[in-house]
Amino acid sequence: MTGENFVATGQLLGTVVAVQANFYRVQLDQEDGEIREQDAPHLPYPPLLLCTRRTRLKKIGQQVMVGDRVVVEEPDWAGGRGAIADVLPRQSELDRPAIANVNQILLVFAVADPPLEPYQLSRFLIKAESTGLDVLLCLNKSDLISPQEQQQVSDRLLGWGYQPIFLSVKDGINTDQAGRYLSNKITVIAGPSGVGKSSLINTLIDSAKLRVGEVSGKLARGRHTTRHIELFELPEGGLLADTPGFNQPDMDCIPEELIHYFPEARKRLAVASCRFSDCLHRDEPECVVRGDWERYEHYLEFLDAAIAHQTQLHEQADPESTMKLKSKSKGKGQSQYEPKLESKKYRRISRKTQLQDLQELYRDEE
Repeated sequence: MTGENFVATGQLLGTVVAVQANFYRVQLDQEDGEIREQDAPHLPYPPLLLCTRRTRLKKIGQQVMVGDRVVVEEPDWAGGRGAIADVLPRQSELDRPAIANVNQILLVFAVADPPLEPYQLSRFLIKAESTGLDVLLCLNKSDLISPQEQQQVSDRLLGWGYQPIFLSVKDGINTDQAGRYLSNKITVIAGPSGVGKSSLINTLIDSAKLRVGEVSGKLARGRHTTRHIELFELPEGGLLADTPGFNQPDMDCIPEELIHYFPEARKRLAVASCRFSDCLHRDEPECVVRGDWERYEHYLEFLDAAIAHQTQLHEQADPESTMKLKSKSKGKGQSQYEPKLESKKYRRISRKTQLQDLQELYRDEE
C-alpha cells in the first residue's frame, strides 16, 4: 500500500525501528514525495522521528511494535518529533521477541567456542519453525574447525532438513553470502549468546556499532549483550532486527502441532498417514513418524515439555481441577497424572501462624 493510497495530507508513512519507554523511533519512507532533505537538513536521510502514540490508539488498545508500518502526522522537523496516528495491518507478528511484519528468522550458532550443542540447536530450530516464517541457519566461527569436521556437521544438518551457511565473521568468510539472503526483507536474528550475532550485524551494517561480548571460559557460554529490540537498515535494502538473547526458548506450542516443526517428520507425513488422526507419535500403533531418525528423542522431550505447558495453562484456567501432571524422566513413556492435594487442607501450618494462634488463645483465656 503506497502513501498516496492511504495517507492524508500532512501525514507520512514509516516503520517503527525501536521502542524506548513510551516513545517510538520511526524511520520515514524514502519514496514519500513529501519528504525533502531541505525539510530536515540536520536529520539523517531518510529522517528518523521520535514519536508518541495518539491517545485514541491507546484507548482502543492498539499496541505499537517494532516493525509496525505506521502513519505519522504533524512532523516537527526542527525537533525531530511526530505523532503516530494509525498502525497499518500486520503481515506477521511475533510475541517473543515482540516484533511485527517479519519475513524470516536468521538463526546464528557457532561451531566452536562455544561448542555446537545439537539439543540446544534443535530447540531453537523448533521455536523458529513454530513462527511459520522462513528459517535461515548460519554457523559462525567455521575457521575454528577443519574442512572434514565442517562436512560432517553439514551432512548431519542436511539429515535434519537444513542446509547451513558456514561463515566466519572474524575472517570475513561467506558474510556477503549471508547478507544477500537478507536483502529487501525484515529479518530477526536469533541464537544463544556468544555465537557472534552482534559481530555479524556490525559486519553487515557499519552504523550498528553493537557492543560485543566474550564467551565465558567457566561455562563455555556467551555473555548476553543485547538489551532491547532494534531494527537496523541494511546497505542493500531490508531491515535486520537484533533481539535480546535467550538460552532456552520456551516450548509453548500445541503438542499436536509439534511434529510439524521437524522437517524430517514432515517429509514422512507427506507420503503416508498415521492410523489415528490425533497421533502424538509416541507408542500409538501404525505410526509413520516414530522410528530411527536422529531427532526423534528430541521430539519426545519437547513433546513432554509442550504437554506440561498445556497442562499448566489448563490448571490456571481451571483452578478447581483435581489432577496435576506427575513429574518424570525426560522422554520416557507417556505423561502421567496424579490427584492434586487440596492445598489448604494439607498445607503445613507455619510457626508464625501457630504462635499467633497461641497468643489469641491466651488472650481469650484472660
